Amino acid sequence: MAKTNGTSKRETTTPSTTVKKQLAKEATGQAKVPVQTAAKEKQQEVKFINLDDRIKQFEKLRGLANQRERLVNTLSELTRFNYNQAESSTFSLKDASGLEFQTTNSNLIKLVATELQKTLETRKEQLEKDILAFNL
Repeated sequence: MAKTNGTSKRETTTPSTTVKKQLAKEATGQAKVPVQTAAKEKQQEVKFINLDDRIKQFEKLRGLANQRERLVNTLSELTRFNYNQAESSTFSLKDASGLEFQTTNSNLIKLVATELQKTLETRKEQLEKDILAFNL
């Protein structure tokens, strides 16, 4: 700080100059950089997780895995049906009140089975993404 005319010149610091000076000190090894390992950070996070919440999350993940397994089984059966379909196949829908729709039209059966397979494969992909993105 140089004095001129009896006044001292003040050094102005802005956040960017302070950061620049700190980075310069760190680069030359003059400043100590606080090092916190990832393990310590993870331990701190683990302390805040409630056991009941963790068990609930585990059950959610198990539910997603069960849904995927049932979906894979259904897709497998549908694929087997599509490739082994005989000309004398019957497609039947029945609702809770007992009303029923039946057809032996092989083109309609093939169309419905193909669309159902596409829908189930899309759902399987979504479930797999959800499982992979899931955090316990």
